[in-house]
Amino acid sequence: MGNIFSIELSLDTIITCCWNCATGQASYICNLENNLHTLKNEVEELKAIRSDLMSKVRIAEDEQQLKRLDQVDLWLSRAETLINDADQLIVQSPQHVEKLCMGGCCSSHPRSTHKFGKQIARILQEVKDQKQKRDFSDVASKPPLPSATERPSEPTVGLELNFNKVWSCLQKEQVGIIGIYGLGGVGKTTLLNQINNKFHDTTHDYHVIWAVASQDRPIERVQDQIAKRIGLSNEGWKSIEEKAEDIFQVLCKKKFALLLDDLWERFDLTRAGVTLPTQENGSKVIFTTRSRDVCCQMQPNMDIRVECLPPEKALKLFEEKVGSETLQMHPDIRKLAKAVAEECAGLPLALITIGRAMASKKSPQEWEYAIEVLRQSTASVLPGVGKEMYPKLKFSYDCLPDEMFRSCFLYCSLYPEDYYIKKDKLVACWIGEGLLDEHTNLSSARNQGHFIIGSLIDACLLEKRPNNDFLKMHDVIRDMALWIAGESENERFFVKSGVRLKEQPKAKKWEEVTRMSLMDNQIENLTEILECPNLQTLFLGRNDLKVIMNDFFISLPMLRVLDLSDNRHLEELPVGIAKLVSLEHLDLSFTRIRKLPVELKTLAKLKYLNLEWTRDLELIPQQLISRFSKLQVLKMVGCGCGCLLVLEEMEHLKYLNVLTLSFRSASELEKASRFNKFFSCAIEHVCLEYFRDSRSLNIMALAKLQHLCTLKVSRCMDLEKVKIERNIIEGAGCFHSLRSVILVKCNHLRDVSWVTFAPHLEGLVILECKGLEEIISEEKLGEVAELKGNSNLFSKLGMLYLFQLPKLKTIYHHALPFPQLEKIIILGCPMLKKLPLNSNSAKGQRLVIEGDKGWWKDVGWEDESTKIAFLPTFKPRIYYEILDIN
Repeated sequence: MGNIFSIELSLDTIITCCWNCATGQASYICNLENNLHTLKNEVEELKAIRSDLMSKVRIAEDEQQLKRLDQVDLWLSRAETLINDADQLIVQSPQHVEKLCMGGCCSSHPRSTHKFGKQIARILQEVKDQKQKRDFSDVASKPPLPSATERPSEPTVGLELNFNKVWSCLQKEQVGIIGIYGLGGVGKTTLLNQINNKFHDTTHDYHVIWAVASQDRPIERVQDQIAKRIGLSNEGWKSIEEKAEDIFQVLCKKKFALLLDDLWERFDLTRAGVTLPTQENGSKVIFTTRSRDVCCQMQPNMDIRVECLPPEKALKLFEEKVGSETLQMHPDIRKLAKAVAEECAGLPLALITIGRAMASKKSPQEWEYAIEVLRQSTASVLPGVGKEMYPKLKFSYDCLPDEMFRSCFLYCSLYPEDYYIKKDKLVACWIGEGLLDEHTNLSSARNQGHFIIGSLIDACLLEKRPNNDFLKMHDVIRDMALWIAGESENERFFVKSGVRLKEQPKAKKWEEVTRMSLMDNQIENLTEILECPNLQTLFLGRNDLKVIMNDFFISLPMLRVLDLSDNRHLEELPVGIAKLVSLEHLDLSFTRIRKLPVELKTLAKLKYLNLEWTRDLELIPQQLISRFSKLQVLKMVGCGCGCLLVLEEMEHLKYLNVLTLSFRSASELEKASRFNKFFSCAIEHVCLEYFRDSRSLNIMALAKLQHLCTLKVSRCMDLEKVKIERNIIEGAGCFHSLRSVILVKCNHLRDVSWVTFAPHLEGLVILECKGLEEIISEEKLGEVAELKGNSNLFSKLGMLYLFQLPKLKTIYHHALPFPQLEKIIILGCPMLKKLPLNSNSAKGQRLVIEGDKGWWKDVGWEDESTKIAFLPTFKPRIYYEILDIN
């Protein structure tokens, strides 16, 4: 009976299968295996199409700064969904295939197999259809300009009422132009920032434009800023009128709000091309100025004076800057702090500056002295700038330790407004000028210079920049410094920097001038003798100099510092430069000079010569360098004239202390290492560039340089490997002073593991190394794991910049603590999916990670706590930072 029952069940199954076939339902089952095979192939092709399209999109977004088209985004999203659905079905397919029988035409579970086969057929058709829709003539387009761009702004005290006034005026149709005026440093720019950001945070139909019109800046600067904001190209413009016409044609069709900061004279809106605001067009102009006269000349519909803070708000701001710790050091200090705040007369900049200066004063006596100094200040100030401001701000200057500090501070005003001053260059000028103490060695003098910079920053007279190599002087502080120099009997400054001069300026009393700055202008020719018998410093850098007449320098017997750097059209030095018999500091960097005149041999006092990045320099006369018997600093990185030609002469310079050099082959580097000066000098910067003769580089000689701070390896196209010999790794001081490594376009390097042997590395920049796969190779590091120097990998690293490294997959295979890391910028590294960070790396950090939004979304994290810790650190970025990689 049992056998008969079994046969009956089998027959039922067969009958059911036959019924399915008879009713036309079996095709999904019979075609299941073929459809599965086809689906797998079609999905792989769809993935490849998606990958190619994404590459085009990333290039358009990252490099061309375009915005992907909505239809492209929709296609990619649909493709992603189909691929995920197909992959899930493919994963489920084995269990359904196992149920097939009778040659694949039947199934032991026909209903579920039929349903699955139908899903496969449907998704297969949808994948095919999606592939057919893949052709796009363009993948991205220029994004629309945002209505307003957010500006950085700090929390403020006491501006709420003024802000409400301005914002209320903006709502009135009859108000088209609003003027904001008041003392320098009273908060006008801060107020304008708040207005801008209010536009950014609210819904409106204005196109908001921010522009700055600083003192002595021509109308072209504002035009350029407007043109950039409204998407106009400035190519082909020859005159103000041409710019104005193009700007007008755009603005007359827009409802705009022009925020115009820092007017020093009447600004002709019509001449600039700005459509005048009317009730009909609804546009607005809001400007700030330090002068009430200028405000009236602009004929605003409404003007608002920004007053100094009332006593209670002024005291609140002052106490915030002093800090609660100092205020609680003695019972009398809080009362004395109120008296100091009163002497600041409610001026925010004075409150902030002096408040920070007093933060370190812990005794009542120091506070009483501050009150006395502030009350006794009787110096007059420049008309229209504010009689109440400079005497108050000058307190920080008066409190500097001595005249040396004060002279060094005033020297910074020679640079243009908003200029980033490089610390090392500034100190070198101070040394050449003789502002510092006499020192037995250059290193000691430099240390003193950097100590003074630190003190000036602590006194809030200078501002340090995010890149610690640079500093900046606030424009109001700079104005104060120039005012002080103008009042001084010992200092006579002539400063016309950054004001777009096209010709050599004139002055009535050249004989009194001790320091002159004409840098950052458009002067092409110097054709008149400069009769300044007492001039000690002359800044002519960043001009368009082509011709300097031979007798230009003839009447400068006291000149000690001459800066001609960044004159990209200057090809020849006048032989008359030989008349500068007192010259100690000569900067010719970033010029196009072709040869050094032999007449330079008369500069017997020369101590500093900068020839960096003089690519066109082909001839340095024999025995010229050796004639500079007092030379201490010689900079030749990027110099067209090879260093080997002068290394032999350097041997005779007993005071030569600092060198920077470039090498264009491994053999040249090897030859240079035979000279005594190569190791006896403090070689601070070495550039290895355009190597064509070596696939492998042994940098043993460089590893032994005790003072090497910066190493740049650039465009060494054949270089595949950098070797470090074990004997120098085991020795003391391997790359002990190396702080910065820059790699540019070394396309065959696969890793840069050797940088781990620089224990104090602070900055690592790698740019366009197309073959680079990993920063630190775990395998290579393991080969020398038993050696010293690797226990604190990247323990001093402060910044890591990785740009356009298409094959980079790994920075390091394990997470690192990075105790000093402040910034990571990663752009154009699509294969880098994980960072060497974990939750421990985040402890006590203020890390900022910048990169492409799309890349950031794909970054994988070690765990959820790491992800939570680092997600807030990200800032989107689609452009290269301006890097000082030279």
